[in-house]
Amino acid sequence: MKIVSIASGSKGNAYLVEHAGEAVLIDCGVCLKKLKGIEFSAVLVTHSHSDHVSGLKALLKHRDVPVFANAMTAEATACEFGVPEDAFVCFENGQSFDVGPFAVSPFSIPHDTSDPVGFLVSAAGETYFHGTDIGTPLDSIGLKLAEADFATLESNHDPVLLRQSGRHPSLIQRIAGPRGHLSNDQACGLVRRFASPKLKSLALAHLSRDCNVPRMAEEAMRATLLEMGRPDVSLKVLCQDESVEL
Repeated sequence: MKIVSIASGSKGNAYLVEHAGEAVLIDCGVCLKKLKGIEFSAVLVTHSHSDHVSGLKALLKHRDVPVFANAMTAEATACEFGVPEDAFVCFENGQSFDVGPFAVSPFSIPHDTSDPVGFLVSAAGETYFHGTDIGTPLDSIGLKLAEADFATLESNHDPVLLRQSGRHPSLIQRIAGPRGHLSNDQACGLVRRFASPKLKSLALAHLSRDCNVPRMAEEAMRATLLEMGRPDVSLKVLCQDESVEL
């Protein structure tokens, strides 16, 4: 299994999961130019915020691919972004479905939008965990992480930098709240408690440009992995403007 982050951050998100010559795209919050030359047979949508779905309408004008989302996410995306309703194939959270060689299992996450999800994507005995835009590091999410050989996990902000960012207090409260985004320490805690010996590769995602520093997120997670006796885990920090392979 190969996983590539095409873009990761508040200005746009898209991630490619490949196996045996087939691929699925997780989220489409980027322009068509970013997807030029990239082949995939379906799009999986985590939630309806613009940085995850803003590119869908343009994509579907050029490619005939199904878009998998739960009913509330499909409805919100169709209404807010003009995505045709008949483009969606709706799933139920907690119910697995197949897309080509992939078995996809959506799971609920806490975030301030309509019914957001993360995904487990499995093929040929390997499992990929995808979890971003998570307000609270719930045990239920950790148990999904425990199944992963490869993982993309949000490490959005440093609480001190967030408080010092000059942002409106209500926005600071939203980001740090139970339906906002994971801090570096919260991401580390989730990995410390739940990452299993299966885990080979970990990518830190959706870093805030204003309220985080890649080096801080990486150093915190490396220290956590060392404490766990897992320096063997490949660690990457994803960014907004460059593709990164896990």
